[in-house]
Amino acid sequence: MSEDRVEVTLQQQEGYRFAAHYRNGTPSLITDEPAPLGGNQGPSPSQLLVTALANCLSDSLIFALGKFRQPSDGIRTEAVGLMGRNAENRMRIVGVEVTLHLGHPAAAFERLERILDQFEQFCTVSQSVVSALPITLKVLDSDGTLLKG
Repeated sequence: MSEDRVEVTLQQQEGYRFAAHYRNGTPSLITDEPAPLGGNQGPSPSQLLVTALANCLSDSLIFALGKFRQPSDGIRTEAVGLMGRNAENRMRIVGVEVTLHLGHPAAAFERLERILDQFEQFCTVSQSVVSALPITLKVLDSDGTLLKG
């Protein structure tokens, strides 16, 4: 994977269950919707989004701690995606609450205030989502004919 691209290929297995294939040896992932739509055989797209936000924020904190040579072990993260309906009554993720738990008491850290003031800026995912995410959509048929885009 080059630094300027994130590539995934989804292959439908059955119903709403897909195998997500990544490049460069990254293990594949099964995604699915919960019942009654799917079989709950893997995380749903909403769960993946919340996971990506929580994981990226965790990674950013670890990075910032490491930058100041502070302990970064034992971090635990909890995240909740808040579901709601938009003006058209369509289900949306309307907010995400993330709680990061450090693995040590605050006294064990030097420059913790500075670290906590800046670590969010290193999170690619949250900083992308919070400022809106432009999406270019294309729809092709099985022959490769562009139907929308």
